[in-house]
Amino acid sequence: MVIKSLRSRILLLAALVPLLFLPLACNVDLVGLIASGELDVRLESSNVFTFLTDSDRNHSLGGEYSFIVLSDTHIEDGNAHGLEGLKDAIKPDDKFVVITGDITQNGRRRDIEKFIEIARTLGIPCYPVVGNHDIYFNNWPIWRDFIGSTRYRIDHDTTSLFVLDSANASFGSAQLDWLRDELRSAKSHVFVFTHTNLFVETPVDIQQIADTRERARILSILRDRADAMFMGHVHQRIIRKAGGVEYITIEDFRENSTYCRVHVSDRGISWEFEKL
Repeated sequence: MVIKSLRSRILLLAALVPLLFLPLACNVDLVGLIASGELDVRLESSNVFTFLTDSDRNHSLGGEYSFIVLSDTHIEDGNAHGLEGLKDAIKPDDKFVVITGDITQNGRRRDIEKFIEIARTLGIPCYPVVGNHDIYFNNWPIWRDFIGSTRYRIDHDTTSLFVLDSANASFGSAQLDWLRDELRSAKSHVFVFTHTNLFVETPVDIQQIADTRERARILSILRDRADAMFMGHVHQRIIRKAGGVEYITIEDFRENSTYCRVHVSDRGISWEFEKL
C-alpha cells in the first residue's frame, strides 16, 4: 500500500494503535491490515451493484415497516457463526437487512461467497457495508467483483438509505461532499450505515473515526436531516443522540448473535435488540 501523505500516515497509525490493546479473540492480522486498500481507489465509483438486484433496490416498504441491522459477522473459512439462523428471525414487517461491515474476517472470496449464499436465503434484501476486515490483504477487489461499490444510495418509497465506506477509519472529504449533496434529494426518512464508530464509551476506547474534524462534519451534515446512523467495529453497544439523530453502534454478531430491529412509521422510529 502506498501512503500518499502525512495525514494518511497519521490515520494509519491511529488505526493501528488500538489493535495493540485488543484481546486475542479478535483475531487481528496486522499484516492483512497494513496490506489493505486505499479509500480513494474504492470511491472512484458509487452505486455500482453486482450482488444487489433491481428488485432488491426498488421494492415497496409500505407506510409502516421494520428492518434488521447487525454487524461484525466475521465469516471465516466458511464459518458464518450462526448467521444462517437469521432467516428464522425474519418477521412479516421486516423489509431488509443491513450488515454494517466486517462481514468477513479477511475479505477472501470463499467467505464473500458464503455471505452471498446466506443472504439469498433470507427472503428479503440484504445490504452489505464494507469494513476494515473486508479489505484485508488488499482483498477489496473481491468485494468489488462480487458485491459492487462500497458507497451507495438506495431509495424506497419515503425512505433513503446511504451506505458509507469508513473501512480505513476515515470518510474523506469527497465522500462527505457526496453525502451532503445526495441528502438534498433524500426522502423523508433517512438512514445512514457505515462500519467505523463515531462514539466511544470511555476515554480509553480509541477504536473510532480518527479525524475529529470528519466526525464533526458528519454530525453537522446529518443534523436534523437523518433519523439514525448505524455502525459497528468496536464490538460493543453504544447509543448516542446528537442533532436530532440517533447514533447506534451494534455489538458484534460473531460472539453475541445480536441484531437490532428498527421500526419505522409516520410517528417516528423505535428499535429493540434481540438475539438468535
